[in-house]
Amino acid sequence: MTARVRKAIGSFVIVAFMLLYIAVAASVGGHMPDQWWLRLAFYAVAGTAWSLPLIPLMIWMNRGR
Repeated sequence: MTARVRKAIGSFVIVAFMLLYIAVAASVGGHMPDQWWLRLAFYAVAGTAWSLPLIPLMIWMNRGR
């Protein structure tokens, strides 16, 4: 598989994952108790945790061949 094909597939997967992740995070965030510190902690974690599942995909996309 060429690098161009891997990057195209990876790009579509990233966009689909992000749309799903944003919808889930916003839904869960909407059900959080109305305490500013709890929402701050949730959105701080949710705002950075999206990258962890995508790291292996990005490594695969950029693998040289």
